[in-house]
Amino acid sequence: MGVREPVGRTTGAAAVPASGAPPGAAPRHGGTDEPWAQAADRFARWSDGDPAALDDLVRLMTPVLWHVVRAYRLPADVAEDVIQASWLALVRRRDAIRDPAAVGGWLTTTARREAWRVHASRERATPVEDQHLAPRLPRQTSAETEVVAHEQRRALWDAVDALPPRCQRLLRVVAFTNRPDYAQLAADLGMPVGSIGPTRGRCLAKLRVALIEAGEC
Repeated sequence: MGVREPVGRTTGAAAVPASGAPPGAAPRHGGTDEPWAQAADRFARWSDGDPAALDDLVRLMTPVLWHVVRAYRLPADVAEDVIQASWLALVRRRDAIRDPAAVGGWLTTTARREAWRVHASRERATPVEDQHLAPRLPRQTSAETEVVAHEQRRALWDAVDALPPRCQRLLRVVAFTNRPDYAQLAADLGMPVGSIGPTRGRCLAKLRVALIEAGEC
């Protein structure tokens, strides 16, 4: 149940993926509640005796825990240990979670507290009680929102990858370059400089249609 950021590792019941949430890590969804609902379903199946459900839960929630833990600016190997400790805590205290719907919040809270504890120990800070700890936690986007944003980005680039090669190249340059060299881009794509704007418009229209057909717009 290892959680290395670059490469997953397997120990015991579950294999944990990398921090970058590889394709298939979390099923595509349309709302912020769905990952928590999926987590509840997988936890319930695991509690009912299905060991494969724990693997599914790990694949779903590990990218979320990475977002939570890395907010404390821990090194990757230390963050991995924190997430490992969070999963071990779940295995040991499974019976304490009476409501499967609470498992997502339980995991993120456990990871956040462990990350703070480790961060504090590295800084040689004095341990504090939870009521004093809460105001010091870093402000961040909710884990649910991070999962949704990740899936939206993945859907967008999946749609871009399905476009003709010229459109892919043009849209990637426009997306990631603040001030594109249109003369060089025109030469690379084999088109007049004046055609870049209209071509970009047609490529964006194709992308919009692809996203609509995929139910992402």
